[in-house]
Amino acid sequence: MADIEDTHFDTGDSGASVTYPMQCSALRKNGFVMLKSRPCKIVEMSTSKTGKHGHAKVHLVGLDIFSGKKYEDICPSTHNMDVPFVKREDYQLTDISDDGYLCLMSDNGDLREDLKLPDGDLGAQLRSEFDAGKELLCTVLKSCGEEGVIAIKTNTALDK
Repeated sequence: MADIEDTHFDTGDSGASVTYPMQCSALRKNGFVMLKSRPCKIVEMSTSKTGKHGHAKVHLVGLDIFSGKKYEDICPSTHNMDVPFVKREDYQLTDISDDGYLCLMSDNGDLREDLKLPDGDLGAQLRSEFDAGKELLCTVLKSCGEEGVIAIKTNTALDK
């Protein structure tokens, strides 16, 4: 029993699933699905005819919502596939720190400084437009314990 007293838990979660099942035939283009254990947006779907073994097959092509990497999978249309819970939120960009973290403000005024500047073209565009003095809105997606800026747009309501 002495071992139990020494145990320390930093965090815990509710145990809720990060995905839910959906029949493959009910999935749609521009929807979300888990491909190779990654949350992906479906960009292409095709269904083959029923073969001699009885199942129509669905060929799915998806892009990872965080990295943009392409994934493919084939699944019988009657089987279930995991669909990730995806939360989308827009934040106003207020600052970019020297170490590459974004200072983002939500609609209710809460600040968050835990997201890094995205890699690649999006990060370069975000940095240059912010340095040019534009008011920017960052679209943040959260899914499967990951979070990232996936798009930016100029906030015309604030530019005057």
